Amino acid sequence: MFIDNPTKQAAVTTADKVFEQMQHAIVEGDIAPGIKISEPELAKHYQISRSTLREALNRLEKCHLIERKANIGSRVVDCTIEGLLELYITREALEGMACRQAALNMTDEEIASMREMLVQHSKAKELQEGVAYYQEEGDLDFHYKVILGSHNQQLINLICGQLYHLVRMYRFQFGMHSARASRAFDEHSHILQAISDRDGELAEMLMRRHIAASRKNIEQKIALQNDSEAQ
Repeated sequence: MFIDNPTKQAAVTTADKVFEQMQHAIVEGDIAPGIKISEPELAKHYQISRSTLREALNRLEKCHLIERKANIGSRVVDCTIEGLLELYITREALEGMACRQAALNMTDEEIASMREMLVQHSKAKELQEGVAYYQEEGDLDFHYKVILGSHNQQLINLICGQLYHLVRMYRFQFGMHSARASRAFDEHSHILQAISDRDGELAEMLMRRHIAASRKNIEQKIALQNDSEAQ
């Protein structure tokens, strides 16, 4: 079964290339959150027409990386605490569903590939020290591989096509160091085992708990920061 991966489509047109460059710059903070977008300046910077630029901006809007408002124009989305928590609640539901589907549809070869990936993750110095669990984009990202393994094109479009880079933007902006690093890795291992056992119900439950635990960890960190600022 052929699965279309919206994050891996080859850049063919000029608009494709500008979209990818701007997407990368926004995710990693080179284009700052909340900044207003000047179409004349960007068109000059990328040496493209305004129509080509607008095509790229339309795609960035579909990825929720920019927002457009009447009489105001376009700006990069702000990384707010409220937005982050809402995103995690959405991920909990959608990725839990994807995980159940992965237990039904993922091939033995895909599962073996994920096991090898987790072995590579385990060798990371920051993970071994228990301070961070950073995963590279795409094929080296556990959650990304589970979503593709669902073989459900609607879920892939929703999560990989519309939410994936927004999640990564938040990770970059809020930092990836966490006291949950080692525990999160163990949770990934248990999720993969449930997928391997073809236990969709357990796989979904473990994924939902995993994402919910990350959200609660963020809420606790925010509460501690607010308390320290209030003192």
